[in-house]
Amino acid sequence: MTLNELKYIVALAKQRHFRKASEVCFVSQPTLSIAIKKFEQELGITLFERHKSEIIITPVGEEIIRLAEDILQKSQLIKQIAQEEQGDHSGELRVGAIYTIAPYLLPKLIPEFHQLAPKIPFILQENYTVNLIDKLRNGELDVAILSLPFSDPHIETLELYEEPFVVALPNDHHLANKSKLSLVDLEQETLLLLGAGHCFRDQVVDAFPNLNHLNLQTNQLQRTLEGSSLETIRFMVGSGAGITILPCSSLNTHDADLFTVKEIESTLLSRTVVLAWRKSFPRKQVLETLKLALNNIQIACTIKKH
Repeated sequence: MTLNELKYIVALAKQRHFRKASEVCFVSQPTLSIAIKKFEQELGITLFERHKSEIIITPVGEEIIRLAEDILQKSQLIKQIAQEEQGDHSGELRVGAIYTIAPYLLPKLIPEFHQLAPKIPFILQENYTVNLIDKLRNGELDVAILSLPFSDPHIETLELYEEPFVVALPNDHHLANKSKLSLVDLEQETLLLLGAGHCFRDQVVDAFPNLNHLNLQTNQLQRTLEGSSLETIRFMVGSGAGITILPCSSLNTHDADLFTVKEIESTLLSRTVVLAWRKSFPRKQVLETLKLALNNIQIACTIKKH
C-alpha cells in the first residue's frame, strides 16, 4: 500500500471516471487502473463496482476512502511542518471566500499580504459557504473567509469585521428622498435577490418576515427577482428593475451613477465576517501573516448621500 495508491482511489471516488481521475493525478489511465486493482487484490476487497455507464463505491470502499483522505491530508501536514521548520515559507496558500465577499475583499488583501510574504502565492476559490467549509475540513483549502453563522468543532475562526447592509434603489425611486428606510418601507417593493445557495440571500430573507406576502389591502404580491451575482443585481437596480439589499463593503465611488444608497433602520440586516481555518493547520507563521494583512486593510462603508 502506497500514498500514490491512496491518491488514486480518492481521485476516482471524486471523479467517478477513470480517465478524469488519471488526469487529476497526472498519470495514464492504465497506470491508475492497474494500481487500484492491485490495491483491491492486496486487501481482498472491492472498492468500486465498475459498470459501463457509472462507477459505484461499495460500502467498504466508502469507509476506506474516508481513511485514505485523512491519511493523505496528514501526510501533507507532515511535509508542511517540515518545510516550516526549515524556514521554507514559499508554499502556496489555498484561500476560499464566499461570492459576496471575494470580489471586494481580495483585491485589497492580496497586495497587502504579498508585501508581507512575497514568496507565498495565493490559490483562490470562490464558492458557497457549505462547500468552503467542506473543503476546509478535508484539506482542499487552508483558510476561508465567510460570514457567520456556522460552527464546526474542528475549525477555528477570527472575527474580521461587522458589516451593515444597505438598500440600493433607482435614483428616481419614490423612496429616494427618505433619509433612512425601514423594513416596512421595503415590503411592497420588487426585491432583487441572489439565487438559492448564497448565505447572503438567506440572511436577507430571514430579516423580512413578510417577504412575498399577499397584501390584502392592495391585493398585490411583492415580486422578487433573482440575479446570479451582486454585480448583476447592481445593474438591474440601475436599470429600474427593482431594489436590493447590499453588504456595504460592495459599494464603490461610482455607485451614484447607477443608484441611490440608503441606510436601514433595522439592526437585523448585518453580518459578521470571519477568517476560518482547521485547528490542525500547521503553518502557524503563515496564518499569523495572513491575520496581520487582514488587520492592515480597511473595510470601509461609504454611503453617498443624495
